Amino acid sequence: MKRNAFFVLLPLVATLSLLGCDAPPGAAPAAKDAEAGAAEAGAATATATPEGDAESCTNLANKICEEAGAETQACTSVKTALTLLSPKACAVGLTDIEYTKQQLAAQGQVCAELSERLCKDLGPETKTCAMVKAQTPNMPSEKCVAMTAGYDKTLAELQRMEAKNKPLPADKVAKLTEGDVPSFGPEDAKVTVVEFSDFQCPYCSRAANAVNEIKSKYGDRVRFVFRQFPLSFHQQAHLAAQASLAAQAQGKFWEFHDKLFANQKALERADLEKYAKEVGLDMAAFNKALDDGTYKATVDAELELGKEVFVDGTPTMFINGTRAGNATDVASISAELDKALGS
Repeated sequence: MKRNAFFVLLPLVATLSLLGCDAPPGAAPAAKDAEAGAAEAGAATATATPEGDAESCTNLANKICEEAGAETQACTSVKTALTLLSPKACAVGLTDIEYTKQQLAAQGQVCAELSERLCKDLGPETKTCAMVKAQTPNMPSEKCVAMTAGYDKTLAELQRMEAKNKPLPADKVAKLTEGDVPSFGPEDAKVTVVEFSDFQCPYCSRAANAVNEIKSKYGDRVRFVFRQFPLSFHQQAHLAAQASLAAQAQGKFWEFHDKLFANQKALERADLEKYAKEVGLDMAAFNKALDDGTYKATVDAELELGKEVFVDGTPTMFINGTRAGNATDVASISAELDKALGS
């Protein structure tokens, strides 16, 4: 049984033990008669135990969920736990509902205090504070206790989240487009899109399709810059990134880019050489670049650049330094581009 349902059942179980009033085995008849007499004498003043009905457990669950919140784990656990109890036990729980409310309030206080402390440190007007305020009321108290115990780590993770969602400062925006990077569109375009991508990432393939549509739709109104971010668990991605820069050196980046995304499941060295031939690269220069690791340091530097701007997955796209919401969806990107273009 889950802990946050346990406090509900404690008074019920205690009451259930009182419902069986048998005398201890072997008790003398006189003792039984005496107990019966005492019970009859007190009957006038004793409160009758409610019998309950088919709706008692449903009503108890509803009252608890109204207090705890319908989406909370406490509500879910209570609904499950109450299926194990009799209508009589649930009826008793209804008579002692104030106790349950007090326990819920005490548990909720832990999360309320955590929320208040986090928002004070994050800033009360931040998006991350708003998220904390929305989510903590539905958290189980155990999670709030654990987050409070590891408060420094919790705060650091949320601060990173907040930093990720903020527009980049001007110096970081400029750094994203520095150097001889693969790009299309005029350098003085009103809107610049920078994407960090991984040739082995299936979602990046979707983003590549979206970028092709963006190119067709917006033409020279938008500049697009491609940055390398091969993820460590994609074993062929780093070499593929190097190969794409070798193709860039020969003026064939986008042709090679399209080949790689069209063949994501075949990115071994022999495959890369095959695609290089198909797009018409100088194979001696291409192979020498891969053999010598000519572009390995460049790819590593772009990985570090990505980390500086809080890239932790691919595809990640920035539009004029602001992180795009969905880099794989043309409609979503178009809406953000139209807003940036003022159209």
